[in-house]
Amino acid sequence: MSSLTLDVRTAEPPFRDLALRARAGDAEAFGLLYDHYVDLVYRYVYFRVGSHPLAEDLTSETFLRALRRMPSYNWQGKDFGAWLVTIARNLVADHFKSARYRLEVCTAELLEPARTQEGPEETVLTAMTNRTLLEAVRRLGSDQQECVVLRFLHGLSVAETALIMGRKSGAIKALQYRAVRSLARMLPDDRI
Repeated sequence: MSSLTLDVRTAEPPFRDLALRARAGDAEAFGLLYDHYVDLVYRYVYFRVGSHPLAEDLTSETFLRALRRMPSYNWQGKDFGAWLVTIARNLVADHFKSARYRLEVCTAELLEPARTQEGPEETVLTAMTNRTLLEAVRRLGSDQQECVVLRFLHGLSVAETALIMGRKSGAIKALQYRAVRSLARMLPDDRI
């Protein structure tokens, strides 16, 4: 494997070249893109569906579709991850459309906090805070929820979030502002 580092925030030439090499059929280049973006796509899908096995299936389907569509991929100076998350977003939407038809119900699993060397009191407080915050995010409208997940859980920029959600940057800023205000109203002052 190549020791190529990717700077997706600035979309420097090595990233562009990697995407173009993958489009030309370079399996190693696509493998590097997969290695770099698999966690981002999985976290996005998992938060939306709440099931590890289903998130794994949809993540794998996302990369399979991306691989099939690579010959038609056009570099537009945007983050390759935004394209992948857009594919994942469409797969999640398709899943829920078909799930309603089959009357499936997905039960959400709680995200476990990262394991660190902290005392039991801090561990309990952190878990309670995370649970409360996730419950509040899940009570937001779907657009606000997606905006918060993309911006804060995945750390995407306003521009990347706008690209994925198919909106303008100003609309994302307003959506984020309203979502954060709603969260502030939902959460007790002493919890966060």
